[in-house]
Amino acid sequence: MKILAVDLGLVRTGVAVCDASELLASPVGTVTCADPQALCGQVAELAGRHRAQQIVVGLPRNMDGTCGESAARARAFAAQLEAGTGLPVVLWDERLTTKAAAGFLNVTDTRGKKRKAVIDTLSAVLILENYLAWRAAHPGAPAPQPKEEEQ
Repeated sequence: MKILAVDLGLVRTGVAVCDASELLASPVGTVTCADPQALCGQVAELAGRHRAQQIVVGLPRNMDGTCGESAARARAFAAQLEAGTGLPVVLWDERLTTKAAAGFLNVTDTRGKKRKAVIDTLSAVLILENYLAWRAAHPGAPAPQPKEEEQ
């Protein structure tokens, strides 16, 4: 199944997609948009263009597992995206993905404007890789979804 992953940001949102065999997560790019409704439309268009059958939205949790304002934004965006695309949308814990992406960019000595342009996309790739690894380890099982009270 082709799956699109989203690393939601306030201004920049990273997007990645996997192949139909769910083996390879590839960067799609970064969408620069601060308006959630317009962003939803742009992500929906990317999902259609890549023939995604599911969307994964990163859920930014605190290190202690609680959810804050960013997680509430991600939940609202996921609901809007699901309604707008008709595709199933899964929230996936994205803790430490931006830190891991920054580590990769440090190793490759990617700095400045170039770093800003790719860090969100790389984070989306990492979210998708984590989700695909879980799916491979739990074939056929529905993805665990955080409960509302975990906010």
